[in-house]
Amino acid sequence: MMFAFFACFFLLWEWSIDWFEVPQYILNKPSEIITNSAADLPRLMQYTYITGLETVLGFVVAICLAIPIGVAITFSSILRKTLYPFLVSIEMVPKIAFAPLFISWLGFGLLPKVIIVFLVCFFPIVLNAILAFGSLSQELDRFSQITGASQIKIFLKIRIPSALPQCFVGIKYAAINATVGAAIAEFIGSDQGLGFYIQIVTGNMRPDLAFAGIFLLTLLGLGLFGIVTLVERLMIPWHISQRRG
Repeated sequence: MMFAFFACFFLLWEWSIDWFEVPQYILNKPSEIITNSAADLPRLMQYTYITGLETVLGFVVAICLAIPIGVAITFSSILRKTLYPFLVSIEMVPKIAFAPLFISWLGFGLLPKVIIVFLVCFFPIVLNAILAFGSLSQELDRFSQITGASQIKIFLKIRIPSALPQCFVGIKYAAINATVGAAIAEFIGSDQGLGFYIQIVTGNMRPDLAFAGIFLLTLLGLGLFGIVTLVERLMIPWHISQRRG
């Protein structure tokens, strides 16, 4: 059904360009986009690799730091009173606003883009981790009193599995926005990557190549989200969200 929808959409697009005589500098036919993109494929692949590297590095580092920090805030009243309000207030600030600063401090290389992706991904993951681990406290305290189980055993056997579904909510949200953060950072200041590529070809009145860059950005985002969804399915097959699937 979905294949038929997209087939009809692209056929209508192809036909409309000829019917309405749309200039090529405004919009190209899908067949022209494919042909012209193939001619520029080496550069597209190079920039896709760069944007993908920025996205994956920032995303993975965000997960590795956000989950432990979320756990620490859950179990520390001091951190909960000090660090948690700070994280919430920083979450209100658009992370892309920091991009010009990082680029002016660190240059046009890989690092400032990775930092932007990290910031975009970190906050939804850490806030959902705090919610996931903190929402079970009362029930688990009563359970530990009844069974006499150690806190470490409860944490490993009950708290982590119970918190994983909510943690994956934050991780999937971060995966959706990771490529967006990388592309916008490249728009603001870069000499490589798909965001830079889209900006350059758009300035040269090449919407065909711009669409190719947008398509590859979409594939990167879908690929990252698909990997996270697969890992979620493997780690929490017992959860109701997976049984529905």
